[in-house]
Amino acid sequence: MAAIKPKKVLSTLAKVGISATAVGYMVYRLGTDDRQEILDVLAGAQWAPMVIALLLFNASKWLSAIRLNRYFGSLGLNLDQMFNLKLYYLGMFYNLFLPGGIGGDGYKVYYLHRRYQVSTKGLIGATLLDRISGAAVLGMLALTFASASTVVGVVRYQPLVLLGLAFLAFPLFWWFHSVVFQRFHPEFAASMWLGLGVQLSQVACAACLLWSVHAPGSYLDYFTLFLVSSVVAALPITIGGIGARELVMLEGVAYFASLSAALPSAMAFSILFFLVTAISSLVGLAFVARV
Repeated sequence: MAAIKPKKVLSTLAKVGISATAVGYMVYRLGTDDRQEILDVLAGAQWAPMVIALLLFNASKWLSAIRLNRYFGSLGLNLDQMFNLKLYYLGMFYNLFLPGGIGGDGYKVYYLHRRYQVSTKGLIGATLLDRISGAAVLGMLALTFASASTVVGVVRYQPLVLLGLAFLAFPLFWWFHSVVFQRFHPEFAASMWLGLGVQLSQVACAACLLWSVHAPGSYLDYFTLFLVSSVVAALPITIGGIGARELVMLEGVAYFASLSAALPSAMAFSILFFLVTAISSLVGLAFVARV
């Protein structure tokens, strides 16, 4: 494998710094009473909903792996679904626990190019489009949920504006998909349906975690904030989204009328979601020596 480049090391250090700064800010921002309330909420969390949440989160990753494999199929690379799933979990493990070097997506590109002699450019395009497709569906759902939430109004006719933006995003993404990623465009419909399944599975996972901590307020508001935080966490500026999602939850509750007293539950939910992600990513450790 190619040597790690200084530029990549600096990028990783920057991500670590941003995550550490975000976590440090949250510790500073939360008072002693807030931190104790969060611990109390975590201590009282129910286990059964958390187990269901773990299963739903992994279901979302299985659907995501299928979507990526369909993009690989456009390159003439027809991977066995079980092998593809193992490779996907391995990428999750590298992204969260070994963020240095080439990362999980980079490893998949390197491995598949080496083993199957598929174009590196094509593989990069497939993995990039997989990320973009996920973010597009996330954005559409976030706008849709926000249109019916109690988010503080900032524009006139806000629900209609938000819903309109959600509908407008679809043809814009279709155009982008067909022009920029023309080779993969035959998979557009399948990728959108799979993407919807991915995000709805994660919303259901979020609902179970909220249930487990007896979160007060409107679940629709939590879902909106969760989807927005997922978009931010997906940006390549932190280590596995650490700090980014929690920061959005910390600052975001103030913008929803039903979440005025929900800060401890929102932060506890965010911590539990990270734990679900970490536990699921650890599955990839089993495939380090096999893939």
